[in-house]
Amino acid sequence: MTTDNGPAPFSTALLDAVPLRVAHAEEMATVLADPALHTYTGGAPEDADTLRARYERQTAGSPDPDELWWNWVLRIRGEDCLAGYVQATVRGAGAEIAWVTGTRWQGHGYAKEAARGLVAHLIGGGAARTVIAHIHPGHAASAAVAGAAGLVPTGEWEDGEERWRLGER
Repeated sequence: MTTDNGPAPFSTALLDAVPLRVAHAEEMATVLADPALHTYTGGAPEDADTLRARYERQTAGSPDPDELWWNWVLRIRGEDCLAGYVQATVRGAGAEIAWVTGTRWQGHGYAKEAARGLVAHLIGGGAARTVIAHIHPGHAASAAVAGAAGLVPTGEWEDGEERWRLGER
């Protein structure tokens, strides 16, 4: 599931999930440049320098030794370009996941494929028995992605978002 340098890569039919590196910041700044990507999460697009600093923190890992921060960028094989990212915070037998696909690549099924691949990677590789995502109630596309990955709404809420779960309670 992991290598000495962080999370192990994984692939789906169309995507390669490559462990995040600081060097991805320049290209990801372009992928994530649309302010619409922040409609449900808040904030604004970050420039390459700001992403570089964030990626340095993320790739350094969690300061909590019982928590793993795993981040991957998504490379579309046919286009040889980055299109977004997936991430998992793993603690014990549980993982909380998230995904973002750049606006240019939305509506092509990449987010669903990436989320399904991430869940399979986490559960199939033994890193987690439970996977949770937090979905804003107005974000139908994210709900569709979560559902495609096998997660179901729980009726539990945290910070205005519903927890979706796959696996043990």
